[in-house]
Order: sequence, then structure tokens, then C-alpha cells
Amino acid sequence: MDTRLLKLFLSLTDTLHFGRASELNHISPSALSRSIKQLEDEVGVALFERNNRTVILTHEGELFREYAREALLQWDVIRDSLMEEAEELHGEISVYCSVTASYSFLYDILSQFRLNHPGVEIKLHTGDPEHAIGHILSGTEDITIAARPAPLPTGVAFKPIAISPLLFIAPAEQGALEPLLQTPISDESWAQIPMILPESGIGRQRVDEWFEQMHQKPTIYAQVAGNEAIVSMVSLGFGVGVVPRIVLDNSPLADRVQILDVQPELEAYDVGLFALEKKLKSPLIRAFWEQLKG
Repeated sequence: MDTRLLKLFLSLTDTLHFGRASELNHISPSALSRSIKQLEDEVGVALFERNNRTVILTHEGELFREYAREALLQWDVIRDSLMEEAEELHGEISVYCSVTASYSFLYDILSQFRLNHPGVEIKLHTGDPEHAIGHILSGTEDITIAARPAPLPTGVAFKPIAISPLLFIAPAEQGALEPLLQTPISDESWAQIPMILPESGIGRQRVDEWFEQMHQKPTIYAQVAGNEAIVSMVSLGFGVGVVPRIVLDNSPLADRVQILDVQPELEAYDVGLFALEKKLKSPLIRAFWEQLKG
């Protein structure tokens, strides 16, 4: 079966950008545009409204998106079931995680999985862990690795891998910050300390809750996408940041920052695998999932 058009369609619904979607699928924007036009001709309706600046799903496109996701899921399930009957799995699994998670957790998982299932191809994509669950819900990725949010979205399964504390970090050479960072840090000092925080996501949510609990409003120097960038800015002396320990332990700049003894501690990250519960019906996805005991 040729599922290529459905996959291209879903990729475009996820990005709403012909350039990015074509890059993700290793085709030219013109080839993607022709494929979408072919699909629209086959279903008989416009699936997107598009002009020189924007791409928007039509109402019919939203309905077709649900069909496309379910059709690809059912195809994966029956295909994998047939291969399971043949006692050897073949196919591909799409995995998404941060660069840090890829070499902190994924190497061990994939090493064993490769031995057990040599016919399975792994397609690895890396990026901001904030988008991990969104990729699962949209159907663009089969498995993702990230920190568990509270609450967990309906229909999403989670399997824990590790606990990673969330740390306040300061530059090793504190310079002008030194008077503000004498422990225990006073309320007056917290009001003056320049903070380098995530733009959004679980880490930002927990930092905001911590400051609210302390009846403080942080002085935000910068809002950054990506934990590695926070470590970099802190190491340069721009302020105090918050990152998971797993990021700091794997950072080449770890010796240029120091961990602050801050009480109460921030809630730790519960890091693990995410997948749609209904995708775990697929023998291929289930085999990867069960690679981790827990």
C-alpha cells in the first residue's frame, strides 16, 4: 500500500509550512505541493487554504486529518501483526527526543532493540522536548522521550526511565552576582537576581510555581528555548538559570557553572517514553515499548 500521500498530508498539517514539511520529508516544496494537489483531487475538496504567507487547514482538511491518522495507525497495526505472524518484525519507528536524551538514554535502548529486531529501522528526530507530547498527539512521531507533565493528556501512555532533579545554577565565577548569592539567598536578593528561564514548558511552569510559593516575582534577564542554551548563558555570567541535572551532567560547560543550594527544591523531572495508547496495539511499537522493563 502507498501511504506516502497521507504521511505528506499529516506532515503539512503539523507544520502548516510547505518549506518545513518538504524539508522533513526530503522532497522539494514544489513536489510537496503537487502531492497535496493530487490528494485534494482524489478526495474532491480543498484540504488547505494557502497563499504566499499562510497555510490553513480547511474544515474538510480537519476532518480528513482524523481519517488520515486513523488510517495510518490501522495500517501499521495490521502490517506489524502480519510480520509478527512471520516471527520477525520489519518496518520503521519514528522517535523524537532532545539531543541530551538521545545520548543519555536512547543509546542503551536502541543497542538492545537493534540486537532483538535487526529488521526494524529507527528514524530519530531531535529537538526541544517541550514539543514531544505534541508530536505524539499529532501522530507525527511514534515514540518520544521527555519529562512527564501533570496531568498526562488523555490517550497518552508513559513509561518512566529516570528521575532528574531540576537545579538552580549560577556561573562558577560569580563576579557582580556574588553578593546576591550568599546562602541562604534572601528575599531581597531574589528580587534582584537576573534569571535565565525557559520560554515555556514544564521547567518554566515549575519555576513560576516556585517563585509564587516564595511570594516573589523573578527578574527575568532572558527567556531561552532549550536547556543547553541556558547553561551556556549562565556560564557566561549573565545570571542564574534552572536546568535538569541530566542536561548539566552532559554539558561541556558543566565546570563553568555551580549548583546553588536552594530550598525548597524544585520538583524533579520524571523522564520517560511517551506513545499513544492505541499505537501500543502495534507489535512494532509494543516491542520497542517493552524493551524497557517497568
